[in-house]
Amino acid sequence: MTRHNPYRQGLDKNAANYVPLSPTSFLRRSAEVYPDRIAIIHGDERRTWTETEARCRRLASALSKIDIGVGDTVATLLPNTPAMVEAHLGVPMSGAVLNTINIRLNAAEIAFILGHGGARVLLVDPEFRDVAAAALDKMDGEKPQVIDVADAAFPDAKPLGATGYEAFLEGGDPAFAWQLPEDEWDAIALGYTSGTTGNPKGVVTHHRGAYLNAVSNVLAWGVPQFAAYLWTLPLFHCNGWCFPWTIAAVSGTNVCLRRVEAKAIWSAIRDHRVTHYCGAPIVHSTIADVPDAMREGVDWRVNALVAGAAPPSAMIAAMERIGFDLTHVYGLTETYGPAAVCAKHPEWEELSLDDRVAKNGRQGVPYPLEEAVTVLNPESMEAVPRDGTTVGEIMFRGNIVMKGYFKNPDATAEAFEGGWFHSGDLAVLQPDGYLKIQDRSKDVIISGGENVSSLEVEDVLQNHPGVKAAVVIAMADEKWGEVPAAFVETRDGESPSEDELIAHCKAHLAKYKAPKKIIFEPLARTSTGKIQKFVMRKRLQEILDGG
Repeated sequence: MTRHNPYRQGLDKNAANYVPLSPTSFLRRSAEVYPDRIAIIHGDERRTWTETEARCRRLASALSKIDIGVGDTVATLLPNTPAMVEAHLGVPMSGAVLNTINIRLNAAEIAFILGHGGARVLLVDPEFRDVAAAALDKMDGEKPQVIDVADAAFPDAKPLGATGYEAFLEGGDPAFAWQLPEDEWDAIALGYTSGTTGNPKGVVTHHRGAYLNAVSNVLAWGVPQFAAYLWTLPLFHCNGWCFPWTIAAVSGTNVCLRRVEAKAIWSAIRDHRVTHYCGAPIVHSTIADVPDAMREGVDWRVNALVAGAAPPSAMIAAMERIGFDLTHVYGLTETYGPAAVCAKHPEWEELSLDDRVAKNGRQGVPYPLEEAVTVLNPESMEAVPRDGTTVGEIMFRGNIVMKGYFKNPDATAEAFEGGWFHSGDLAVLQPDGYLKIQDRSKDVIISGGENVSSLEVEDVLQNHPGVKAAVVIAMADEKWGEVPAAFVETRDGESPSEDELIAHCKAHLAKYKAPKKIIFEPLARTSTGKIQKFVMRKRLQEILDGG
């Protein structure tokens, strides 16, 4: 029997008490309340929030004039430049969906994404003109209209398309009366996963989730009003973890950066008094591993978020030593970037460095506005015990989870089986409810029937003073089935031997977990700093085959 609820009678949504949630509304507020605050810095360029809003309105208007709107896709091949920030606000203001393409992909991969996503417009930086041209040549059917985005930091004026970005904006109306989405569940962005096993999947996110995760970033990290945010994290990656919208929400400053290089990062931090930045572990290691002279003049606390891979404890300790406040977050493209955080407790400050590092190295608890993140047995869909040893799969539920995979209902149904989003990451729940990743399900090494976490072995290797970074993968073994093998990058001026590193691992791990082979060479990484273990597996096989 349906229960009568008098609080639903005559109390409906209307224009006065309900508007769809969209992060585009943050832009309007910043321009109205703090019109003269600097919104974007790029080289010698400075733009206020008033100027930025006018340019975003122009972009939305210009797109509308060429019949781009709801249901259409606008793609980008842009580094972290002002146009990329503007695209995150102006494209959704037109009603279209933003597809930020990884600038490190090859022409065939870009062609697939443009075709699968149905891009009608493509914004291209001159640095990526040639790969964009090759991608367009590989496309079948309708090709997107190309708009060239010039950048003084990359002075190459040769165009690919018939229209330049600034001329395109000039055709738009700075007073364009853009509208919030009709439904906050409408798509705001399309982002493709890295296609390591076939074509990538297109992750569709919505206005509501982007709004909520932008605010969750503020709550989880304590981002203050007027934060100065340095774009070390690629804006194409999970829409910059929603930070283009977060910075608009706090009326902060976007400090743009074309390339992630130590000297440029430290100069930007010093010159613009940067307070916040994000990145994969390799980014933080790059920042920390510099001569003392490069860090001179930075005498304030800089806040950093790390994700993209489990941060080694040695890197966490290094960031503490240089005075940076590092917070560990976790998520996937399907969860708008971070949707879990290793929420810190004040009491942890009283712990030893090693104990504090161990606490802060976990993947943590749900983001403030994510409903649930936990570890479940994927067969029974029941929570694993909080014993720190029982392994299950990390799963998400809530508003900060994608709509699904574009044009791929089977993959969507599989990902959401049992009413949870299945991450594919294996973890344990510790007694305080914090989760800690053990491995990707495909990366667990089964040696003589025993599970070996590659992350655990990597962490021990990276605690050796001569090791800068390490990757551990399975190597076939006639007796044990599989045994660990490691690729190692050494620190400048250091040259530990294979025997030395194996002995180091045996001193800190069960002997069966120690690598049986160590190879000293650069690690394969994506443009966002993630280790490409599938590439390292191929490389190991080449070495074993005598290549």
